[in-house]
Amino acid sequence: MGAEQPLLELVPRAPATALAAIIRAARKVRCDRIAQLVCASEPKTTIERCGLSPGIRRGHPGRYARILLRRQGKRIAVTGPVISTHPSTIDAFLSSALLWFTRTRERTKPPFVEHLWLIVPEALAKPLCYRVALLRESLRDVIQLFIVDDELRTLSPVPCPELWIRKLTRFPPVLAAPLSEQANAIIAEAPESIDVVHSRHGETLRYFGLPFARVRSLMSVERVWFGIDATRRQLLDDSSFHEWQNLLRDLREHRCATTLDRRHAFYRTAAEAWLESLLRRDITRLDPGLIIAPLHAQFRTAHSGKLGIRPIDLLALRQDGRLVVIELKASEDREHVLQGADYWRRVEAHRRRGHIARAKLFGDKRIKDEPPLVYLVAPTLRVHPSFHTLARCISTDIEIYRFDLNEDWRSGVRVMRRMRVN
Repeated sequence: MGAEQPLLELVPRAPATALAAIIRAARKVRCDRIAQLVCASEPKTTIERCGLSPGIRRGHPGRYARILLRRQGKRIAVTGPVISTHPSTIDAFLSSALLWFTRTRERTKPPFVEHLWLIVPEALAKPLCYRVALLRESLRDVIQLFIVDDELRTLSPVPCPELWIRKLTRFPPVLAAPLSEQANAIIAEAPESIDVVHSRHGETLRYFGLPFARVRSLMSVERVWFGIDATRRQLLDDSSFHEWQNLLRDLREHRCATTLDRRHAFYRTAAEAWLESLLRRDITRLDPGLIIAPLHAQFRTAHSGKLGIRPIDLLALRQDGRLVVIELKASEDREHVLQGADYWRRVEAHRRRGHIARAKLFGDKRIKDEPPLVYLVAPTLRVHPSFHTLARCISTDIEIYRFDLNEDWRSGVRVMRRMRVN
């Protein structure tokens, strides 16, 4: 109504290569400033090499600075993010740093690279410290952490805290949540394909892991909203019943192992959730020593908050009472190893304090007084090439096993190979 007068500004179209060049130049400036800041804080240090990491795609600028310093007859590798980052991306950063450091040490002629310095903003310092504590001792001894301010003016070293933090929130008792009438009616449409995930606000129904309906109770009346797109969900009533039937028909046709159109969105979306739903029905397909129920999917050890804590894919218990942390991947993911190790740390911290036993996560079954196992699961041809390099960086106190599945796992999960990787 005249309160605002917007201004529309027309600018010339710029090619993607020009935009990438601008972004690369800005990130290179921050990379140079980090290198100069490190040299200023360390006497008798010179910059030997300064550049950016490779981008996600060919020609894209990298996200991390990669600096090689020389001081008193030895080299120091320095790396840190040159863009704004969230704590949830800390696994990607540390994986990139470890791979670059390992390859640089192997390829560089004397003097050798003896130290790795990680330069991060304050928000990343705490989660990074906890992950560095999970590395093998010989690697921890050569890594040093620094905090840098946003203006890249000050640099301060960070001592790594103890691995087992003192304060942890206890788990609330796990109660068996009964299914609503609406959820039971929907499951009856395809009981072999539909499962339920309970939340504080109601129930989410998934078709082979793909959420397609939600049941909520409003004023003691159960209502169902359906739709794949969260922004376009509809209330299930007489006027939308036809669309509901169309959605179920499309799911049956396209989200199945025998579909003719493997490019369809229903087939390709949420592949990890699909794999998770198959294992939730029978976890013994992965390991016959695991108990079938209870089995906790998308298990949260804490609220995400500022640390970007993500839920564990599956938390299971073996027949011998040993906990098992299961991390699933349906495609190549460089963060697979570090994610599994971090989940191990959080579960082990709660196990040591008795929180898992007191919360009766597994009923009255005895939990063995030993650290949990880590199962890293992926199809045989979808394991990242750097998997074993990163796995060898993890402390041998953490038992990590790699499970290779058949490529056609949608037709039925079979374990093709199992091995200890660290």
